[in-house]
Amino acid sequence: MILIFSTTYCTAQSAATREDPQQLQEKVKQLEEETRALKERLAALEKKQSGTAQVVDASVRSTAEPALSANATDTTAPKTTSPPPKEDPALDTKNSTAQTGPNKTEANPTMNVYGFAMLDAGYDFKTNDPAWFDVNRPSKLAATQGQFGQNGNTYFGVRQSRLGVQGTLPTSWGDAKYKFEFDLFGVGKDAGVTTIRPRHFYGELGAFLAGQTNSVFMDIDVFPNILDYWGPNGMVFLRNPQLRWMPIRGDTHLWFSIEAPGQSGDQGLLSDREPIQNIKPRFQYPDLAGQYRYAGKWGYLQGAAVLRNVQLDDTLPDQFDLNQSIMGWGFDFSSGVKIHKDTLHLQYVVGNGIQNYMNDAPFDVAPIANPGNPIRPVKGKPLPMWSYVIYLDHNWSEKWATSLGFSALQIQNTGLQPANAYHRGQYSTINLLHMPTKHIMYGGELQWARRVNFLDGFDPQDFRIQFGFKYSFDARVFGKEQP
Repeated sequence: MILIFSTTYCTAQSAATREDPQQLQEKVKQLEEETRALKERLAALEKKQSGTAQVVDASVRSTAEPALSANATDTTAPKTTSPPPKEDPALDTKNSTAQTGPNKTEANPTMNVYGFAMLDAGYDFKTNDPAWFDVNRPSKLAATQGQFGQNGNTYFGVRQSRLGVQGTLPTSWGDAKYKFEFDLFGVGKDAGVTTIRPRHFYGELGAFLAGQTNSVFMDIDVFPNILDYWGPNGMVFLRNPQLRWMPIRGDTHLWFSIEAPGQSGDQGLLSDREPIQNIKPRFQYPDLAGQYRYAGKWGYLQGAAVLRNVQLDDTLPDQFDLNQSIMGWGFDFSSGVKIHKDTLHLQYVVGNGIQNYMNDAPFDVAPIANPGNPIRPVKGKPLPMWSYVIYLDHNWSEKWATSLGFSALQIQNTGLQPANAYHRGQYSTINLLHMPTKHIMYGGELQWARRVNFLDGFDPQDFRIQFGFKYSFDARVFGKEQP
């Protein structure tokens, strides 16, 4: 018996070793064909049980695509009431390869978290408004001698630090973009406080944008590579709630917007008069803005315009009628010129009653005498103004850079404004910055500012030195990088 088993085993082992590899390949191929046929029959039975009369075309589905099984849910293709023709598998809502191919609604959403932590430290050799201790604003210098105490102040702060989230959401109309960003720089009632302040929060789909971001009247590319948070006083700078239409997009673009209105008024020498105190501003219409930019390898040229209106309502029932409709307008011409590895920033702005669009300017409207009219002896005037910015960003190397420049803004005041009203501001900086790695920057900056009053000849200046230490980050939270 042992002999018979041994003989049989040896015979079988010898036969196995004599098998042709081609025969083994044919057996594997046969098994694969049988497996595929069984899967086709199983899919057909499942469709029949679910009441679907569709014919399964196995040529458009492989065993490596389980998401295309009869139980897969298609959220992109329209529902069909009758089976599509077999010869057009692209119309098969359950088996079409378009479900996993690249299309607008199947793209993955993306999200990036970005920002930086930054420390500002400096010494102010003069004095300014304590609520603005860590920025250099001419309008916040003293309007009278000794208004803010003695000279000399050391400051530290992290208010420039920033955090943002941005990304895309796929829709049937294309990718919707979103952005939410804030820093810690308190303004308004929070001036001087380290607190959360929203900067950008908007959504964008196709040619339309809705939310708060840079005004269409503004050119953010004018802002130089400096440490001072506030920047050149003569620059247009306002992040404004808006609805924007962008018929031409890209480096060369054309934008239009309707934006949140807002103005500030100086009651001037009449601030103690009851009729003036009872005038209330009303914004009946949104601000209208437009921008066109032409871009080339050498840089860009940009022109922008804004038109606005404010209603002054006389709420005091007396012999005067101080109701008035005031129009404001402005033009903004800017450019960025590339010179080798350097960039020259240029901007010129002119207009009436557009001060709240400027980076550092006070009132938009002030009273003016209206002789010969006893019913309306005074009226509001949109204050004319002009400004400019000239800055050069120079790169010494890939890791060392310097920015230097000058900016100024001047207002045409009215005779009913006080002698110490803000008339002209000037601003200048020069720095040396080092970027040892992509995410780290530090440097020092010398800053100067000057304020000139309307009539009393008082023109204080401010000198300060500031150091900055910045640590940046940008991380993809989910979604693949765009090709």
